[in-house]
Amino acid sequence: MYVGIDLGTSAMKLLLMGADGTIHNTVTREYPLEFPQPGWSQQNPEDWKKALFEGLPELLKGFDASKVAGIGCGGQMHGLVVLDENDNVIRPAILWNDGRTAKQVDYLNNEIGKDKLSALTANIAFAGFTAPKILWMKENEPENFGKIAKIMLPKDYINYILTGVHSCDYSDASGMLLLDVERKVWSKEMLDICGITEAQMPTLFESYDCIGTVKPDIAAKLGIPGTVKVVAGAGDNAAAAVGTGVVGEGGCNISLGTSGTVFISSEKFGVDPNNALHAFAHADGGWHLMGCMLSAASCNKWLMEDILKTKDYGFEQMPITDDKLGENHVFFLPYLMGERSPINDTNARGTFIGMTMDTDRSDMVQAVLEGVAFAIRDSVEVARSLGIEINSSKICGGGAKSPLWKRIFANVLNAELEVPVSEQGPGMGGAMLSMVACGEYESVKACCEKLCAVADVVKPEPELVAKYEARYQQFQKIYPAVKNLFPEIQ
Repeated sequence: MYVGIDLGTSAMKLLLMGADGTIHNTVTREYPLEFPQPGWSQQNPEDWKKALFEGLPELLKGFDASKVAGIGCGGQMHGLVVLDENDNVIRPAILWNDGRTAKQVDYLNNEIGKDKLSALTANIAFAGFTAPKILWMKENEPENFGKIAKIMLPKDYINYILTGVHSCDYSDASGMLLLDVERKVWSKEMLDICGITEAQMPTLFESYDCIGTVKPDIAAKLGIPGTVKVVAGAGDNAAAAVGTGVVGEGGCNISLGTSGTVFISSEKFGVDPNNALHAFAHADGGWHLMGCMLSAASCNKWLMEDILKTKDYGFEQMPITDDKLGENHVFFLPYLMGERSPINDTNARGTFIGMTMDTDRSDMVQAVLEGVAFAIRDSVEVARSLGIEINSSKICGGGAKSPLWKRIFANVLNAELEVPVSEQGPGMGGAMLSMVACGEYESVKACCEKLCAVADVVKPEPELVAKYEARYQQFQKIYPAVKNLFPEIQ
């Protein structure tokens, strides 16, 4: 049996999986997020450790733990985890959706220069990336910065707890702005720019490489054999792509989680000339392009729970009948945390526009669902401009549980959406990567071919496609029209 860990932003989800893909059990352990200042987002890595030590024994309750052969983790990307010389955590991890680094991003993109960054790392600076956070810490917390012995990413801290090894895989390392993505080595020049050394960086692995076995004391504490292999794992989006079978040339996956992503896999390295999409390594040994929006399903959660004070998502979507699709005059910009792909604007904010006296609750709910779909399409259009055909895509994540939202997406994108049989995201990908490390399958691709099946296909409807095309053309004009207002009103 194999354990997959999804180290998410709000919870750790663990799953127990057989070599044939059967999911035997799942356990979720939630933990808090800290927002010390507007736009800041951080988390205590000790909470992840606690979730692991509580969750894994519960996952294995009633099962023969001696049969566990491997563990793989897919985790939230970009988070800055810093350890001192005794491997103690120095400060709370600064997360992927943290926006405190506007000054450092500006320095990297404008003084170091986007062309140079792209040449060194295949990417430009975004507020969520790790390198700007290191520069922020250097400038604002010099005493803590001086204590840094190891720089890690969230899921790598879990792997360190299990094995004592400071590791990182290429897919997750790609989002640090410190990796030469094409050559798969740390960029010495980027490390110099950030004032750090290669000795402070973890050892690099392919996602399916075994980094070591579980330490005896940890194995005893968790109730698993000390022979359990721990795989390097992957960033959450690459792990989710493995879990949905998006590997090799030309696969596509849309993930509607807290953040939203468009993930396009490739066997060849390639960069979008405007760097509107991220160019990262993939967990299958190849590469991928990725567009990431910071608030996706979280926009809907915000409207439902914080504004409308309800958790009955299905009930709120019921009034959005067939005749309303493609006819909504209310638009929503889903930039509640600023935005990454493709606009790269930390100042952007969520915005409703087009409301009238007869606008009702359901119009606003619909506008949020459509706004997220339109914003995902912005990234899809960048990929299409590179000559990449996207006529179909897998779709996963919490938002993909809504039949209405899937239908909106299929018609906004004019693409068939395939719903996987097993919707387990990064945790399933992590477990599958551990199977490859343990020799259960010869490659990630072979594992995907065997274990990833499609349960349902949502097809675009020509009449709705045409309506949403017109709406999308209008949506595209809103952000440029209000862009300059955002810095003024903050």
